[in-house]
Amino acid sequence: MASNRPVPSSGAALARMKATKPRDTEPEKALRSKLHKRGLRYRVDVRPIESLNRRADIVFRAAKVAVFVDGCFWHGCPIHGTQAKANAEFWKNKINRNQERDAETNQLLKKAGWKVIRVWEHENPENASAKIQKIILKRLHSAK
Repeated sequence: MASNRPVPSSGAALARMKATKPRDTEPEKALRSKLHKRGLRYRVDVRPIESLNRRADIVFRAAKVAVFVDGCFWHGCPIHGTQAKANAEFWKNKINRNQERDAETNQLLKKAGWKVIRVWEHENPENASAKIQKIILKRLHSAK
C-alpha cells in the first residue's frame, strides 16, 4: 500500500521527523515532574475512556481530568506554530486534521464528564502544574 506521506525535503527534515517522539517529550516530562512535586499522582499515555481510541498524555482518573501537552508545530499553536515550506499543502492539511481531532476529543471527553486541559509545549510547566492542581482539587472536593 502506498503512503500518502510526502518524501522528506532534506536529510535534516527526515532526521527531525524520526526524532519526534509520540510520548515522553521534554515538555511532558517537565510538566509531570512539577505535578509529581506537588504530590499529584497520575497515569501516563493512557486512554481516559477505554472505548475511545484516544490517549491523553497525563490522566487523573479519580478527578476525571485528561491533560494533553500539544506541540506547537503539530497542533498549530497560534503563537509559535510555523508553516512548512516544503510539502506545504500536506502539512497544512495534517495540522488541520490534528486540530479537528483535538476538538472532537475535547467534546467526547466533556460529554463523558471529563475535564480536558490542553497545555502548549512552550507553556511554563510550573504555571501549568499549578493550574492543573487547582482544577483537580476543585473537582475532587466537588465530587464529595
